[in-house]
Formats: sequence, C-alpha cells, structure tokens
Amino acid sequence: MKKIVIKLILAGLTTAGCMVFTSGSSQAQTATFTAVRAGIKGGFNASTLDLQNVNNRKEAYGFHAGVFAQIPAGDFFAIQPELLYTAKGASANYNVAFFQGRNTFRLNYLELPILATFKVGPSVELQAGPYGAYLLSANMNSEGTFGTGSQRLNTNDFNKFDLGLAGGVNIYFGKAFLGLRYGQGLNRITNTEGARLFLGDARNAVGMVSIGYSIR
Repeated sequence: MKKIVIKLILAGLTTAGCMVFTSGSSQAQTATFTAVRAGIKGGFNASTLDLQNVNNRKEAYGFHAGVFAQIPAGDFFAIQPELLYTAKGASANYNVAFFQGRNTFRLNYLELPILATFKVGPSVELQAGPYGAYLLSANMNSEGTFGTGSQRLNTNDFNKFDLGLAGGVNIYFGKAFLGLRYGQGLNRITNTEGARLFLGDARNAVGMVSIGYSIR
C-alpha cells in the first residue's frame, strides 16, 4: 500500500511541476500566501497496520472529513491546522484449525494535523508535519466459517492517543483543490497484552485522497 500511495503522490508532484512550468515564471513569483484561508475537506482513505508475522494483510478502506485553516507565516509559507474525523485499520486472513476467514479492524479517530505548507507555484502546495489523534471507537468486521458479523471493540485495549507524521501535495483549481497525503503513525496502537497477541506492535499507516473547498 505504501508503494501505491507513494506513486500517487509522485504523480501529483509531476502534475504540479507541469502546472508550475506552464504557468510562467512571472505568475509563479506573484503566487503567495496573502490572507488567512479556511475551508472544508473530505475524501477516501486506504489504510493498513504494519502487522508483524502477517503476509496476507490488505488495506481497509474508509473516509475522512473535516475543516482546515491556513495561517500565512511568510510570502510562500503558511501553517495549516486541520480537524478531521478519519477511519483507519487493516484487513487480514486467519486460518486456525478448521476455522478460516478474514477480519477487518477499524479504528476511528479525531485527528489534528499541523502542517508546514509551502507554495511552489500559483496553484500548488507541498505540506509536511506532525499529527495527533484521539481514538473515538474501534470495531472488527468478520467474514468466515461462522458467517459475517461486526462487533465493537473495547477502546481500553488500544492507545487512546496516536502521534505520527504526514506529508503530501495540494493542487488548487480556483477555491477547490485536490489533495494527496500519506500519514505514518509512530506509536503502537495496542494498549494491553490481549490486543498485542493479535496485533503485535502495529502502527497506523494511511494514504488519503481529498477534495476540498476554501471558503475564504
């Protein structure tokens, strides 16, 4: 999944570079952060957990949605805090005795990224920075020998707080934009021995494709 997300970001950067080149140098020189910007955003998540001793894991798909603000700190530099609801997790097969199936773990967070934002052209921004997240809920969907079902997991089995690093690119089309981002958690998500029995020292990893709109 990381390779797919990296390819998406590289494709976005290539597109951004073409846009910067074709826009002309004079126009690029006048593209600056001039006022506080605020808006809404949302989109698609493809997430995984860096599980140990599992070779059949797959991505879990979800979404994110929230608000952002952009605070200029120079002509070509700004700080962008965001507040997002975001769904993460992973999917993996199990095969124990005569029981087979697939479990999908889903962890839902309230996330606060704080991103350094660099203007590299009239319509393109590069971003990087840390994020902090608070776990709201956790559940597991199962498909296998005993059928299909879903159960809520005890959040006490997981660390309530997650910290990580994120980076990506935004491409603006007027006030609307397309964003590509990758986030890597630094903390293990499990908090108890029981949870670590199934998930080990797993950490969150997520690729995000966003669309957004700048209200001002």
